[in-house]
Amino acid sequence: MVTTMAESRNLRFLMMTVVVAVFTSAIPRGALSQSPTAREDLALVGGTIYVSPMSEPIRNGVVLVHDGKISAIGAREALRVPTGFQTLDCSGRTITAGFWNSHVHFFERKWADATGITAQELATQLQEMFTQYGFTNVFDTGSPWNNTRRIRDRIESGELLGPRIRSTGEPLIAPGAMPADDVLRSLGDMVFAIREITSASEAASASKELLQAGVDAIKVHLQPPRSPRATFPQDAIAAAVLEAHRLGKPVFVHPNNGADVLNAAMAGVDVIAHTTPLSGPWDANTLMAMKSRNVALTPTLLGWKSALRHDRVSTQRRLTDTAVGQLRSWVALEGVVLFGTDAGAVDYDPTEEYVLMRQAGMSFRQILASLTTNPAERFGESARQGRLAVGLNADLVVFKGDPATDVRVFARVLYTVRDGEVLYRASE
Repeated sequence: MVTTMAESRNLRFLMMTVVVAVFTSAIPRGALSQSPTAREDLALVGGTIYVSPMSEPIRNGVVLVHDGKISAIGAREALRVPTGFQTLDCSGRTITAGFWNSHVHFFERKWADATGITAQELATQLQEMFTQYGFTNVFDTGSPWNNTRRIRDRIESGELLGPRIRSTGEPLIAPGAMPADDVLRSLGDMVFAIREITSASEAASASKELLQAGVDAIKVHLQPPRSPRATFPQDAIAAAVLEAHRLGKPVFVHPNNGADVLNAAMAGVDVIAHTTPLSGPWDANTLMAMKSRNVALTPTLLGWKSALRHDRVSTQRRLTDTAVGQLRSWVALEGVVLFGTDAGAVDYDPTEEYVLMRQAGMSFRQILASLTTNPAERFGESARQGRLAVGLNADLVVFKGDPATDVRVFARVLYTVRDGEVLYRASE
């Protein structure tokens, strides 16, 4: 594949920094749950229930929730709703485990000074970005850690409702690879210190510091700097992996091309954070290296479509098709896919991501796995989350329609429930 230097520079820059402030509506689609209320026992009645992605659904089923946990699941004719349970009518709806978005960012200006944002405003922003789309867990893969931690702490303290947040904090990057501060500001981003790495020892030191500060993972960003400065050292990736894995923490890598994907897989990373359409189809060596080392992929196809929106239609189609083809090749090998949109750098609405994943050959069950069981397993939460079973956290999504016939249904959320509390309730 031939790609011009102008295309290459433009796309590398856009995929790293683009912020699109476009929503489906300027007003949230549903009634906002802005502050916690007393947890109630819930009965979700009448829906089609997928207890896990590969299980046959329970038609006209019931899910009972007590004290934030799932207490019973079964067919409506066999499971009585106890007195005192709040009933949510899910007739004609689909019920699954709560969704994960495994690639988001809290670096937009709207999140700055997280301590000073009112609880109501913070809850509104969390709804617009996550809970109205069913996300009960999100993984931030690059933001100012202290600020993101304050957002998480306010949610977990019970001050307001929102998803669980995991974060890599600030990424590790080569010196000079970030755009200038004034460019970032013009794109709506916060300006914060980035950890610039020139050696394996620096990568190890920076990773230790971040891990001691409480991050949930390490992010290595392989954006190349402007010539003639050196790129991120290959042994520095392995050094970051070593430090993270000592504490059982995963490592994400933002690749720039197919060679980066191969090098990252060889270094032992856990998650490849993007496809790389600029480099053409991934070859067999790259795919087999990913597979043999149990690497997961967040395709972020929506991110590419957004980044390419100013380019000619022919360029948009060619590179989007290449990214879709990379995912198709990975799925053909039964590689692990984690749903991720790059939200915060692109539009929040995930509908197009579902459509593109389907174009890549993923069934609705495979897409559901990328939203539920795959991330729960990858991030050590399978015993608590990712499926519907008695005793697990009552994280649920109720949406309008059947994703088996139209994957867009995944974004048509009626209720989002975390630990038995309704985070989002759509207006019908």
